[in-house]
Amino acid sequence: MKLIVGLGNPGIEFQFTLHNLGFLAVDRFAQRHGARIVNRRCRALTGKAMLAGVEVLLAKPETYMNLSGVSVRSLVEEFAIDPAHDLIVLCDDLDLPFGAVRVRKQGGAGGHHGMESILGALQTRIFPRVRMGISPGHKVADGAQYVLSPIRKSQHAVTDDMLDTVAQAVEVILTEGPDVAMNRFNRKPQDPPEEAGGASGTV
Repeated sequence: MKLIVGLGNPGIEFQFTLHNLGFLAVDRFAQRHGARIVNRRCRALTGKAMLAGVEVLLAKPETYMNLSGVSVRSLVEEFAIDPAHDLIVLCDDLDLPFGAVRVRKQGGAGGHHGMESILGALQTRIFPRVRMGISPGHKVADGAQYVLSPIRKSQHAVTDDMLDTVAQAVEVILTEGPDVAMNRFNRKPQDPPEEAGGASGTV
């Protein structure tokens, strides 16, 4: 089984904020695969999907962002998940341009408290993650206030495209591996698609 975790905060007041892009990305993947995320286990809302014959567990922790690791560790333990090969975490990233998508196989928290909680709970930095850029292109005076602000109407089109891209990236990670996904999706939003046989992108 593979485990896909989207990070966010529970509650209607946070539903469409920038910090909940992880939840929205899991929802988008679920829509593409006919899954419903309605079951509660391990302090998370969960649902199951099938992709290329592989069972995938989708999860949205209900612990609030800063304690995401509590739920993720419980899920990893209950389903005997190997983080390096069977876990994918989806989250927002204030250091990436708005609309950018970055796939990585490992790394630190990058200032993201939800990711920091998971790293501490699992005691490993080695697991794939997909980051979604939310930077407005200038310095933010209050990062906490910014990430908890609603997605603006002017940002809806870019956000929608980004969620589709993340769902596709997750599908590629699951079926072809993270290296292929990094080459295919680690581009700036304005970059044209790579030509057949081309390979750019970074870890």
